Amino acid sequence: MNLNVKEALSVYFICGTQDVVRPLDEILTEALEAGITMFQLREKGEGSIQDKEERYALARRLKQLCSSYHVPFVVNDDVELALEVEADGLHIGQDDGDASKIKGRLPSSMLFGISAYTVEEAEQAIRDGADYIGVGPMYATRSKADAKSAVGPERIRLMRDQGVDLPIVAIGGITTSHVKEIKKAGADGVSIISAIARASSIEKAVRLFKG
Repeated sequence: MNLNVKEALSVYFICGTQDVVRPLDEILTEALEAGITMFQLREKGEGSIQDKEERYALARRLKQLCSSYHVPFVVNDDVELALEVEADGLHIGQDDGDASKIKGRLPSSMLFGISAYTVEEAEQAIRDGADYIGVGPMYATRSKADAKSAVGPERIRLMRDQGVDLPIVAIGGITTSHVKEIKKAGADGVSIISAIARASSIEKAVRLFKG
């Protein structure tokens, strides 16, 4: 998949079965129809699928669905799953292992994203071979039980001022009213969980996030 990373980060939908009250396949189909530019399967936490075979089957279905819309399919944290289903990308957090070693296990074509909370973490992500970084939480969020304190768009502006030039996607508590401010701070896109997953109209939500 020939990929412009900055464009792909524009409306980056992140979701797992624990985040939805309807079938995830159905939610993702609506989001793809509406125009999301990337999807990350984040199947973890309370209410998520624990059975390995069931989780892998879900990933394969969603990967095929994304492929049919030419949208990159990314796996959160799980290297083995990403490799098994030939995901388009893998995204890891700061506590998910040695990033440089993980990068070494991935095919050269697989997109590699790393979460970064500070300028120092962003600089380390660059050294570890990240293709993009996820910065946040921008605002208070209930989607992640272990979320850190909100940093706001100022953190992205600080990273840009300090010379961090990797593509950046903002995450955490983002609603459609935040997009303009986040982009102005230097982000290439926004990643969203509940504001799409639980939207009364997914089509309308995605359209507003696209701006």
